[in-house]
Amino acid sequence: MEDLKVTATGYDFAPARAAMQRYIDNDLLSGISSAVMVGRELVEVSCVGWADKEAQIPLRTDHIFRVFSNTKLITSCAALLLVEDGRFQLDDPIEKFIPQLRNRKVLLKGATSIDQTEPAKSSITIRQLLSHTAGLSYGFFDPGTVIFKALNERGVHNPNTTLAEMVDVLADLPLIYQPGTSWEYSLAIDVIARLVEVVSGQTFDKFIKARILDPLGMVDTGFVVPQEDQGRLVAYYAGADLMEPMKPGLTRTDNAPFPGAYLRPVARLNGGGGLVSTLPDVVALIRSLLPGGPTLLKPDTIAMMMSNQLPEEQWIRFAMMGEQPGKVHGLAGGLIQKPSPIDHPDAAGEFYWGGVAGTQWWISPKTGTAGVMMAQRQMAFVHPFSFEFKRMAYDAVKRGR
Repeated sequence: MEDLKVTATGYDFAPARAAMQRYIDNDLLSGISSAVMVGRELVEVSCVGWADKEAQIPLRTDHIFRVFSNTKLITSCAALLLVEDGRFQLDDPIEKFIPQLRNRKVLLKGATSIDQTEPAKSSITIRQLLSHTAGLSYGFFDPGTVIFKALNERGVHNPNTTLAEMVDVLADLPLIYQPGTSWEYSLAIDVIARLVEVVSGQTFDKFIKARILDPLGMVDTGFVVPQEDQGRLVAYYAGADLMEPMKPGLTRTDNAPFPGAYLRPVARLNGGGGLVSTLPDVVALIRSLLPGGPTLLKPDTIAMMMSNQLPEEQWIRFAMMGEQPGKVHGLAGGLIQKPSPIDHPDAAGEFYWGGVAGTQWWISPKTGTAGVMMAQRQMAFVHPFSFEFKRMAYDAVKRGR
C-alpha cells in the first residue's frame, strides 16, 4: 500500500481543512479525505469528518470509497497499455475487435422514436470511445429522451449482465450523433473495458489487476469489497435536494446503485464506474502518471492522454448542467483550457475527472501539482465543496513556494 506520509513541509492547508469541516458541521458532507502533491511529494494528507456519521466512526486513510467514474481513469489506462503493446491503434475502428458495432445507425435530429435514423457516415474509433465522441449515450443524465428510454428498457445497466451482453444491447440501438462530431458522456468506457477483454483474452478485472493494480500496490481497489474488509466501506449519503446542493441534510443510501452493491460479485465488470478504492490507492495511481519517477505509461502516452481530443470550440456538456465553456476532454478525463469563475485562475491545463459520489482527482502540469479528494454524497462530482477545496489547495501550494 502507498505510504501517505507527508514528505514536503511548509505548506499550510489549515484553511482548506477548516472549510471542509464547515461542510460537515452544516450537514452537507459526512466526511472528506484528501491528499495533495507537489511534484511527487505529498504536501497534505487529511481526513475530516465521519466514515459513518450515525455510528460516529471517524474517517481514516484506509477507508474504502465507491469511486464510480474515477474507474474510467483505470479503464483508459488499461486501453493505453494495450496501445503501447501494439495490440491496436487509437484510430482503429471498433468493429475490428467488436464486430457487433459495425454499420451504425444515427438518430435523426428531433427523432421521436428509436427507428427514425440515418446511416452513420463513419465507423466508431477507439479514440472516439476514449474521448466520449463516439455518439453513444449513458441513460443516466438525459431522462425523457428517446435513447434514455431505450437504454433503460433494454437493461443496459443491469449488473447481472456481462460487458459482452451490454455490447449486444448497444449493437441494436442507434447513436445519438454522427461519430466524432459532438461530445456526450456515455457508456463508451464500458465498451473500452470490453475491448480490453477481447484483445487481452482476460476478464477485465484480471487484466487491470495484473497490469495496473498489483504493479502499483493498489491493494484495496476492485469490484468487490472482501467480507473481511466490509467494515472499512464508508457510508453513502444523498443530499436533501438535488437542485439545491447547499441545502443541509443527508440521508443514508448504502443500497445505491443497487442492493448489495460492492458486497458481492456481479457479472458486470463496470469499466465506467464499478470500482471501489482508497485514498492511498488513488494517490498511487495518480503518482504513476506524474514525471520524476517510474510511470505506468510511457511519457509520450501520458502527454497524449492529457491532450484535447475535441474539435475546436467543442466543449463538454451534461444534459442537466448544459455546456461547460473552456472544458474539453482528453483520452482519460477532462481538461481545463480556460478556467471558469469557480476554478482557480492557475487551473489552466488541469487534467481531471471525478465520480458521481464526490471522489475526484486532478493533475496540473503547469503548477506541478496533483490531488485527490474522496467523499460519499450522491451527485457530488460538481458539488461546491470540490471546487472550494481545489481553489484552496492551489492557494496553499502557491503560498508555500
